[in-house]
Amino acid sequence: MVAHLLRLKLLLLRNSLKRSPWQLVGIILGALYALGFLAVLIAALFIVGDDPAAARTAVILAGAAAVAGWALIPVVFSGLDLTLDPARFTTYAVPTPQLLTGLAAGGLIGIPGATMLLAVLAQAASWYRFPGALAAALVLSVVAVFTCLIAARVTVAAAVSLTGSRRFRDFTGLLLVIPLVLLGPIIAGAAEGIRAGAEFLPGLADVLAWTPLGAVWSVPGDIALGHYGAAGAKALIAVAFLAVLVLAWKALLLRALVSPPQSAAGRKSAGLGLFSRFPATPTGAVAARALIYWLRDPRYSASLLIVPLLVVVLLFAGNNAGAEAGLMVPLTLGPLVAFMLGFSISADVSYDNTAFALHLATGVSGRADRAGRALACAVVSVPAVLAAAVLPAALTGHADLIAPVLGVSLAALMVGLGVSSAVSARYTYNVPLPGENAFKTPPGSTGRALLVQGAFSLVTFALLVPVLVPGVLAVVLESTLWGVVTLLAGLLLGAAVLILGIRLGGRWLDARGPELLQQVSVNK
Repeated sequence: MVAHLLRLKLLLLRNSLKRSPWQLVGIILGALYALGFLAVLIAALFIVGDDPAAARTAVILAGAAAVAGWALIPVVFSGLDLTLDPARFTTYAVPTPQLLTGLAAGGLIGIPGATMLLAVLAQAASWYRFPGALAAALVLSVVAVFTCLIAARVTVAAAVSLTGSRRFRDFTGLLLVIPLVLLGPIIAGAAEGIRAGAEFLPGLADVLAWTPLGAVWSVPGDIALGHYGAAGAKALIAVAFLAVLVLAWKALLLRALVSPPQSAAGRKSAGLGLFSRFPATPTGAVAARALIYWLRDPRYSASLLIVPLLVVVLLFAGNNAGAEAGLMVPLTLGPLVAFMLGFSISADVSYDNTAFALHLATGVSGRADRAGRALACAVVSVPAVLAAAVLPAALTGHADLIAPVLGVSLAALMVGLGVSSAVSARYTYNVPLPGENAFKTPPGSTGRALLVQGAFSLVTFALLVPVLVPGVLAVVLESTLWGVVTLLAGLLLGAAVLILGIRLGGRWLDARGPELLQQVSVNK
């Protein structure tokens, strides 16, 4: 049965690669990234290997971070791996030991699991100067790898079990993405703290070595330093921790198989809700439906969450580049927010999935569909873009930047909405399905999504050149006249591209609506 589960995992992976060449491109890019990471890691391990104390400290800190990462990151990206989902075995009488073993071993099939396995083996090989430490590291490699894999399974299963409400899971998932967006400033701050207090690292490693996070990683170093008693005790801690994880995972898995989590029932509301706030026209109906997505669907609201975090990232980038932070934010925040929100509806039809059939069944014209979706996005994006373009300049005393930045920002938003209205009517790619985690990466989506985003960026930039030129002149020459020209050019060009994009997208949608429905129906 274990071998059958592994073959099933390999078969599903192979089929996903055959179904979409972009999935293969994504796998290749991910593999190259992983190989680069492994090369750096192996070089560092063998460089510090001459000093067993320094190697022990480095391995414990890195290993403890790896265990914590495997336990926490999958909670944010829950459902990232669609294959061998335990919930799909509910109707099959698979013996629990075989199911646990097969699911755990299946975690090694894929870039994250394979990378972790190679990293652990490289860590073990770096102790070749000390035969006893090398032997212990090789034996405990199995414990280290499966501690990481099963920790991920346990935390995801516990999160699903404890948070039956999908709205709660979506909310916590959006909150947990905050440190991921701020990863650059966090890493830089941590590196600065490490440089300032490097003498505390050995002490921190000593503390972590007696915890479940670092025990398995400290055994080879302790043996190399001659601390055999401590090494034996920590090996017992590592094995006991893995046993506890297995028991916890078994309990959670049995609970999930007996009582699979159910989605909460939708709320009942009186009246028409947002539909009463828009005109009783096809465009108004589409806008109301799309705005409900923006307010309730985390796949859309994640875009709004990232917007305020851009301020922190830009301040950090400005300080590191030596630029004046008070000028970096007013110049770039508005255009960046506009670009992101303009791109946000480029996969609207993909996000609809099979619900797109409603638009075809009711005979909504393509132009009304495109205009309604753009209008819904404008309801949330226009206030955000206005605030991002005006407030930073006003608060930092650069009021002369308001006109050119506002012109570029509004142009970027409308051009983005126009290009997205055309793109999403002709091209689709895999996105998280309705009700799934907003940050999941479905099979076959990485390569094509990168291609679409790259093409979108190039087209948008090319269309914005007539606005960017006077905008740059307004900033460099500090000219009010060029600022007004930028604002007027941005409004005129943006409106023209938006109207053209809606008309072109509407024409494409009318011509190939059934084909689009077929495409999004298989994007799973």
